[in-house]
Amino acid sequence: MFRKTLPLEEERKVHANVREYNEKFQYASNCIVTSKYNIITFLPVNLFEQFQEVANTYFLFLLILQLIPQISSLSWFTTIVPLVLVLSITAVKDATDDYFRHKSDNQVNNRQSQVLLNGILQNEKWMNVRVGDIIKLENNQFVAADLLLLSSTEPHGLCYIETAELDGETNMKVRQSLSVTSELGDPDKLAQFDGEVVCEPPNNKLDRFSGTLYWRDCKYPLSNQNMLLRGCVLRNTESCYGLVIFAGPDTKLMQNSGCTKFKRTSIDRLMNTLVLWIFGFLVCMGVILAIGNAVWERKAGSLFQNFLPWDPSVNNFLFSAFLSFWSYVIILNTVVPISLYVSVEVIRLGHSYFINWDRKMYCSHSNTAAEVRTTTLNEELGQVEYIFSDKTGTLTQNIMSFNKCSINGHAYGTLTNGHLKAEPLDFSSWNPLADGGLCFYDGSLLEAVKTGDLVAHEFFRLLSLCHTVMSEEKTEALVYKAQSPDEGALVTAARNFGFVFCSRTPGTVTVHELGRPVTYTLLAILDFNNIRKRMSVIVRNPEGRIRLYCKGADTVLFDRLHPCNHDEIPSPHTYASDGLRTLALAYRDLTEDEWEEWAELYRGAGRTVDFREDRLAAAYEEIEQDMMLLGATAIEDKLQEGVPETIAILSLANIKIWVLTGDKQETAVNIGYSCKMLTDDMTEIFIINGHTVQGADMEYEFVETVSVCKAVICCRVTPLQKALVIELIKRHKKAVTLAIGDGANDVSMIKTAHIGVGISGQEGIQAVLASDYSFAQFRFLQRLLLVHGRWSYLRMCRFLCYFFYKNFAFTMVHFWFGFFCGFSAQTVYDQYFITLYNIVYTSLPVLAMGIFDQDVPEQRSLEYPKLYEPGQLNLLFNKREFFICITQGIYTSVVLFFVPYSVLSHATQSNGIALADYQTFAVTTATALVIVVSVQIALDTGYWTAINHFFVWGSLGSYFTILFVLHSDILFSLFPQQFNFLGSAQNTLKQPVVWLTIALATVICIAPVLAFRFLKVELKPQLSDTVHTLLCNPKI
Repeated sequence: MFRKTLPLEEERKVHANVREYNEKFQYASNCIVTSKYNIITFLPVNLFEQFQEVANTYFLFLLILQLIPQISSLSWFTTIVPLVLVLSITAVKDATDDYFRHKSDNQVNNRQSQVLLNGILQNEKWMNVRVGDIIKLENNQFVAADLLLLSSTEPHGLCYIETAELDGETNMKVRQSLSVTSELGDPDKLAQFDGEVVCEPPNNKLDRFSGTLYWRDCKYPLSNQNMLLRGCVLRNTESCYGLVIFAGPDTKLMQNSGCTKFKRTSIDRLMNTLVLWIFGFLVCMGVILAIGNAVWERKAGSLFQNFLPWDPSVNNFLFSAFLSFWSYVIILNTVVPISLYVSVEVIRLGHSYFINWDRKMYCSHSNTAAEVRTTTLNEELGQVEYIFSDKTGTLTQNIMSFNKCSINGHAYGTLTNGHLKAEPLDFSSWNPLADGGLCFYDGSLLEAVKTGDLVAHEFFRLLSLCHTVMSEEKTEALVYKAQSPDEGALVTAARNFGFVFCSRTPGTVTVHELGRPVTYTLLAILDFNNIRKRMSVIVRNPEGRIRLYCKGADTVLFDRLHPCNHDEIPSPHTYASDGLRTLALAYRDLTEDEWEEWAELYRGAGRTVDFREDRLAAAYEEIEQDMMLLGATAIEDKLQEGVPETIAILSLANIKIWVLTGDKQETAVNIGYSCKMLTDDMTEIFIINGHTVQGADMEYEFVETVSVCKAVICCRVTPLQKALVIELIKRHKKAVTLAIGDGANDVSMIKTAHIGVGISGQEGIQAVLASDYSFAQFRFLQRLLLVHGRWSYLRMCRFLCYFFYKNFAFTMVHFWFGFFCGFSAQTVYDQYFITLYNIVYTSLPVLAMGIFDQDVPEQRSLEYPKLYEPGQLNLLFNKREFFICITQGIYTSVVLFFVPYSVLSHATQSNGIALADYQTFAVTTATALVIVVSVQIALDTGYWTAINHFFVWGSLGSYFTILFVLHSDILFSLFPQQFNFLGSAQNTLKQPVVWLTIALATVICIAPVLAFRFLKVELKPQLSDTVHTLLCNPKI
């Protein structure tokens, strides 16, 4: 889309300040093009895309057939009008979407940036920035491209960025330039910079970068800490300079904006199958009528060639039958509905707006409304059987508070009979820097700190040093910016207990320890990731002692303790059983020699280009051994509002809820009990961990086991394993799945499930960006499924049933007429009626029903969750229901043809003239058809609005208005060849026998429907019928 296809890069070479060198590699410019069309290409490209749809191509083929006089008995406009209408609606929608893409592209591409050209800073548009340019950024500016940070106005080459546009996280992150380039702070020095960067090719990994800077005969390793990515915003930094490494579509932001897998609903797939069946049925009808034509032409038609000769090109009955086949394909084409797909999209769009506008799914606390991000899945919300939920931030609030801890084997923060022992501690009375938001109730821990307990001091010292939190002074208050709520809670706890993290530089961390400022030399940071599940720092205190501090998951940390600790290892189950998140804390003293030896290994791993991550991980593993245990922390993450009630209601709707979490089993199980997913009387509970999932090779047995369970919890699972579990259920159960989560680690399962829901919570918006639906709290899920989902499924099913019914009732009349017109492919109706039937007379009433209809009010949908089950069982629209609809349509067509045919054959006008003429028959049949399908939709509509009334009765009125206009003297006098039904409507509809015929046909068509529905409600009522009866008769 952005440029011509080039060979895949194996590595990228960028020479600073030399555009000619970099241009020979044909790197992408910084111009972003997300639009699909321009003024010249829009029409041909859009039409080409639309004719990729089989239905559109089919109707184009019919249009071509209609241009052949020997075949078509219909004017070309009967097909081209609906086809152009459908294509135009889609084109307008595509053009509107692309206009906004153009507008967004132009806004971004025309942003200004300061670029160093020929030693002078010049203002350039973003689109004109090239790889190898040096850019100056100022505070609060967006980063124009992926840059290697060269220097900054902050000490030590530091700068601070906000990455909300990349990952949704609003906290600040720190980046640092190489020390060798940090002094290049003015344009003159930067103009002389001639370094070359050799790095990885463009990719979508936001948290990794591997490269090497070659400058002055030396090479320097580069990592993600040296990079500023496009989409970030420079914060709290006066200015900085950066070298463009990746531009435009090669930036990591654009590499991550690839197409999401298109999801289709089960109704979509069924519709495609049914349309193919209908097309096959159309061919069969064409063949039958063509055979009839051949027989009739041979036995009867050949006998009066002088009166009704064949066309010159037709020399025998077989060729006549061949032409007749294609003629009937044209006439009967309305059985394959051209407007079906457009109507479906309009209905889905309406349902999407209802969800977006639902005030009961609006969270005032976060000012977040529900949002439909994929409009094609609404009816699938009414068919969900499995919900896969993350725990942290989805079921819980992801707002962490320091609740309990264990130090040197002593537990603090205990409860008595489920109630706290005392009022929350007042930390401000002895610590002016304390955070008033922390609630801790055990005074003995504060006493231990005050009385000089060395282990307690070391415990909180670790919490104040081992983290990546940034501090900021705001209105004489110390504010922390943490990358995760866990880190923020632990550093805040250390702050309140007297170990206040104050500031950091690339080489130091300053802490106020019981009122005394202490600056530690930061020797190394051993980063946390999902594989390591731990983080360490190595610091040197003012006395020169070197110590490694480590915090991480207990299962990981306990394996790396010194053997002398094994008898003192506390059980992690104590805190986990209370539903608390636990971390173990440990340290290790290092001698100077041990540090120097390891530091050389660490620096060597950092300098390598190949497998740098693996070598660093091996170096971390080597030093994080033989540690001494300090204790463990327990952080509380409370349930969100309404979670237990939501899970209880969804369970009553026969929806199976699974929790997929990275937490340990005890924590997950306790949360399961807290949210009422698990109860004491349950016997069918399945709990499985990530190791079991990874090693399971008996898929069928696993699925069969969990299928009989009322609750399933998968703990200690990785993000990939979450997706694999969902894929397993999709493959073996053929059930509709929904995944809901709030963090980046939930993206894979959100994309894997049939429906992905993102919670806009504390962990950024990556889950929201990957989702199909998003809102602020888990409790809104019950309304999304039981109200909007159920209604969407009900409306779509009723729409489809009626749509197929009315089209078969309309089209099959032509089939019966073929047996009475010598199979000559003559149409029953006026050609204008054929054109307007689907786009004027019957389109709006069915759209209104598909958008607004409901069987019971929203409150009843929540009070009776069992109403949701028909969607899960796919009862309202399936192959059986489809055949019932077309059978009713065929029955209606039989009545609409044979009743008028039988009556009018023997009827006369008041003046004795016979009514048995073609035009009278055509008007009578068409009028009866419009009235019957209008009465039918009135019966099918369960919830009447003013719009429904206007569309149903307005469409009926428009039929008569247009009918009299088309049969008027004025149009005939202007266009006598096109409007040849002169006066037919007026003459026909003034005859009482015609209205009696229409009334008789209507009664015969509708009476069986009324009888069937009455008996069904009386003898075998559905739950919705019972609820509706209760609403109508509250005393029952």
